[in-house]
Amino acid sequence: MSSCSRVALVTGANKGIGFAIARDLCRPASGSVLTARSLEPASESVSPSLCALPHSSSVSLKNKLKKHNNKVTDDPTPFDIRAEITLKTNFFATRNVCIELLPIIKPHGRVVNISSLEGSKALENCSPDLQKKFRCETLTEGDLVDLMKKFVEDANNEVHEREGWPNSAYGVSKLGVTVLSRILARRLDEKRKADRILLNACCPGWVKTDLGGPCGPRTVEEGAETPVYLALLPPDATEPHGQLVHDKVVQNW
Repeated sequence: MSSCSRVALVTGANKGIGFAIARDLCRPASGSVLTARSLEPASESVSPSLCALPHSSSVSLKNKLKKHNNKVTDDPTPFDIRAEITLKTNFFATRNVCIELLPIIKPHGRVVNISSLEGSKALENCSPDLQKKFRCETLTEGDLVDLMKKFVEDANNEVHEREGWPNSAYGVSKLGVTVLSRILARRLDEKRKADRILLNACCPGWVKTDLGGPCGPRTVEEGAETPVYLALLPPDATEPHGQLVHDKVVQNW
């Protein structure tokens, strides 16, 4: 794909990691399309043509992590509501975008889904039966959707832990994104292998954003590095594909 025809679509690009990704992609691509539910503050920061954690103390880092985790744990929102909202936002919305856009991705295109290592932790905390299902190489997209819906249903019925799920809606949602990326990559190999489209999930790390909170040890620029790296893999690249990537390194699954 020639540089003059390269266009990047970045969702959630009005601020945070999404905006940093879009800004970095403006340099090599002929244009970036920013999408977000709100245009602020991006509309004040981009061209109109484009629609303090100390590292010296491990104790300090540990305390910051504990404070961050306690904030998440103390969320007063009932778990069933959190599960439904989080899965809808992180998993089902990501899937919807892929459904609409994958058919029109050009040869040598790159697809990068933002996931998290929290998804891997969630997998480790699933029951052996659920782990086997998520790791199954023949798991279909429909099977995965059913699993995600079951988690929401089990959370609503207050039986999710008894049914083998971890007590983390965020972790399960990102587990879904990682597995979805593996499934979609496999489908691309089956139907469009000659087009050499690469699709991966990635973890940007804990970043200081509205979502990550003020204690995140990474800047948005640092969080954008791996997503941008995957988006700009050269046309002749054949890997990574269908992987979870963190700090530009493929993670064991």
